[in-house]
Formats: sequence, C-alpha cells, structure tokens
Amino acid sequence: METRGSIEGVFLSSSKARSFRAQSSSEGDVEDVEPGKIQVKSSESVLPYVGAACLGAVLFGYHLGVINGALEYLAKDLGFPENTVLQGWVVSALLAGATVGSFTGGSLADKFGRTKTFMLDAIPLTVGAFLCATAQSIETMIIGRLLSGIGIGISSAIVPLYISEISPTEIRGTLGSANQLFICIGILAALVAGLPLADNPLWWRTMFAVAVIPSVLLALGMAFSPESPRWLYQQGKISEAEFSVKRLYGKERVAEFMSDLDTAGQGSYEPEAGWFDLFSSRYRKVVSVGAALFLFQQFAGINAVVYYSTSVFRSAGVTSDVAASALVGAANVFGTTIASSLIYTIYKRRNKGSSNNHLCNPPPHPAAAMSRDSYLM
Repeated sequence: METRGSIEGVFLSSSKARSFRAQSSSEGDVEDVEPGKIQVKSSESVLPYVGAACLGAVLFGYHLGVINGALEYLAKDLGFPENTVLQGWVVSALLAGATVGSFTGGSLADKFGRTKTFMLDAIPLTVGAFLCATAQSIETMIIGRLLSGIGIGISSAIVPLYISEISPTEIRGTLGSANQLFICIGILAALVAGLPLADNPLWWRTMFAVAVIPSVLLALGMAFSPESPRWLYQQGKISEAEFSVKRLYGKERVAEFMSDLDTAGQGSYEPEAGWFDLFSSRYRKVVSVGAALFLFQQFAGINAVVYYSTSVFRSAGVTSDVAASALVGAANVFGTTIASSLIYTIYKRRNKGSSNNHLCNPPPHPAAAMSRDSYLM
C-alpha cells in the first residue's frame, strides 16, 4: 500500500497585520489583498467532494452486508438451497475480488490520479451489481460478486487516500473517521434493505440492483471533483495543482500552499523500504500491536455477524431475523461513532504539547486503525 501522506499546511491564516501578494497561475494575475478584505473559503467547502468519495465506502459496506439477508433466498432461486459449499463461494467471492482490488488500487491511483481511478472503479462496481441482480445461475452470481469485490477493494485504497489529501487541518480528524463510519452505514443500509424479503422472496434481486445507483453517482460525483493537489504536484502539473487548490480552498491560499508543497518535497526523501523491514526492531512493536488488534477483532466474530447474522437469528428461533440483523447494524454504526470520537479526543489530549506544524505530511487520524481492510481478513 502506498503512503497515505497528505497535503496540509496552508489551512492556517496568518494573524499578522500585513498585506500579502497572492498569485493565481490559472489567471496569470497578481493581487494585493488587505487582511481585512480576505474572504477565504471555509473548511466545509471540501465536504461535497468528501461526500462523493464516501460513496465508495458506502458501497464497500453495502456489498459486504447485502448477502446477509439475501443468501438463503438467492440460493433457493438459483437452485442450491442445501449446498452450503456453493453458498460459501457466493460469500467469499467478494472477498477474493476485494483482495485483488486492494493490491491494485494504490498503483492505479498513482498512475491515473485519484479522481480518474474512482471513475474506473465505478465500472466493476456497476457491472458486478448488475450481474448479481440479473443472475440466473451460480456462475453468473459468483462472477458478479468477484467484480463487485474488485471494485470495493480498489475503493478501500483510494477513499481514505483522497480524503486525507484534500482535508484541511482543522477538520482532518473528523473527516478521517468518515471512511469507517460510512462503511458501517453501508452495512446498515444493506441489512435494512432486506426487510421486505419475508413478503417477497425475489426481493434479493432488487437489493443487488440498488447498488448500481451509488456506483453511477460515484462516477458522476468524482467527474466534477478536483484532483488531489498533491498528486498533481508530484506529476509536475503545477498549474493544475494550483487550480485544484483554488477550487478547494480559495485563491488566497494558492501561493502559500504551493510554497509548502515545495518545502515538503525538498525534505521528504526517504530510502526505499522492503517487506522485511516491517520485522526490524524499528517497526516490530508497531506492527505487532496492529496485527494483534486485527487478529483479536477476527476472534470476536465480526465477519460471521456481517455475513450470517440473519441465518444465526433464524436458527435461534428469532421471528424477525432480518430486523434483528438490522439492529445489529445500527449498533455497529453507533459504536463506530462513539469510538471514533473518543479515539480522536484522546489523541488530541496526548499530543496537546506537541507541535501542530504538520504541513504537507500530517499524521493520519488514529481511528484509521479501524479501517475497512479489517473486513477483508
């Protein structure tokens, strides 16, 4: 996975009572701006673009959870109601595709850019959902699940990357946790979508077809979203990077932003690292703690809950099995909201005395440890 460093450092306004000269390369003009007349875009100006990117997180959660209530009904419709092996293939095909997608997402984002990768990602997401919704055989269903998995695997790499690279410092922590929150919202949406199944056994096709809508909206939304200024700068597209900064934060911040990128670029060289470096004494403790967290999370049985809670509730004699699963999904959203808030609050307290000058490469939000990748393990 690529380094998810981001560009920040132009988001704090100077408090000195002086005028400055702001250059806008796209317009080719230089302006004198008086401090009292500065009208800088608010930090919330990036929220529409973050929201468009978070459709990828919603789709990730939706494709994970949609099989929960639909599995029994699609198995009957496609002719393998008693074959648990084939049912397992339908579930795990998504994860197999996601594994492939997660390894390629970062490379695609580096080569084509963040927004274009989002638009490319919408192709397997849309086609996969369509194939699942119209499947007349187990083979078509598995292919559809594989394609959907590739799509959510790619989004698992680029959603948090894009958000981190366009988020201003003052709300970076809040936006950093949006990725995981929207995954849980997607899971909840899939579980709620299964409520009509008891009255309409063929409703499972509609459940899969619904995923086409946010996939198309993701492509459209990113078509109108600015490219990451950091990626553009790395590609040597300076004028385009400046225009992207102007769209995100206002032209008053362009000159200082580009200056910070220059500074960060000059001092950001690090020697290449290999996989075996993860086991060196420098990283051993961090890697061990991170791996242990994911391991214990799997032992808690979260994957079984996400994929099979409806079947478990039914076996336990719960009448409203799908509704019970929806309540589990709601609890998941609630817990994620509380945990993200607490983790970031504690993080800020512990780092209160440290420097806040994280310019173009600030530390990631600590709640990122609860990332979407945990569902792929």
